[in-house]
Amino acid sequence: MTTQQRQAFRTLHEGGCFVIPNPWDVGSARYLQHLGFPALATTSAGFAFSQGLPDSEQAVSLDRSLAHIADIAAAVDLPVNADFASAYAIEPSDVAENVARCVETGVAGLSVEDATGEQATPLYELSLAVDRISAAREAIDRSGSGVLLTARAECYHVGHPDAFRESIRRLQAYAQAGADVLFAPGPQKPEEIKALVEAVHPKPFNLLVVRDIGLGVNDIAALGVRRISVGGALALAGWTAFMRAAQSLKANGSFAGLADLVPYPEINQLFAADLNSLEVQQV
Repeated sequence: MTTQQRQAFRTLHEGGCFVIPNPWDVGSARYLQHLGFPALATTSAGFAFSQGLPDSEQAVSLDRSLAHIADIAAAVDLPVNADFASAYAIEPSDVAENVARCVETGVAGLSVEDATGEQATPLYELSLAVDRISAAREAIDRSGSGVLLTARAECYHVGHPDAFRESIRRLQAYAQAGADVLFAPGPQKPEEIKALVEAVHPKPFNLLVVRDIGLGVNDIAALGVRRISVGGALALAGWTAFMRAAQSLKANGSFAGLADLVPYPEINQLFAADLNSLEVQQV
């Protein structure tokens, strides 16, 4: 299925606009597939929190991240894009090696960030950042896999003083370096989103939406955005309900946080049907 999934993922980026939600474990991935989304993307934050860890490459190792990505890719019949952080490397040669390992997990796409994780210098200097994307591109091309490469400019996330203009500068450079999809997480104003889309045209732009920004999918599509992801937001929605229910139980002895739960049989029957389907396929 991997070849078909990778071709389907590429086709999704050729026109229109689609939502690519971010599961944090196998169960959430299978549920999102059940809802009919056309593709999924992993979330480093969602996975880290599920392991009781902060969202950082220092806390979640390369091997642990790759194992998680492989689990998600194997759990569904949909194309999966890997949130591959900053590729768990600094030097382009190491980026290439790690990207090659990520391709082997069976993903249809992967993203590489330009954030260093260092407070003093939060972004890689542009020439190095470009070399890192070029190295990722070359690794994918050598694999012959057709995996889609997304380059992320983290200017908004790290608080760059001119995040909008610096994002455009970087995304255009990454497009020239061979990125298939361009991604600048952070903008919320329609005029900025549209300008970013136009700056990287004809290559597709990914918009991250992690809160209600007053725009729906149709509004965002009208701005020319090709792909919409939600990062760790769905995981945070789960954590929000869990934390509030647990806090209410501890502080007030109240079970109010357990009101209006999704019925146990609904979830159990969904996964039972999934299991039966998998067993039939394996016969």
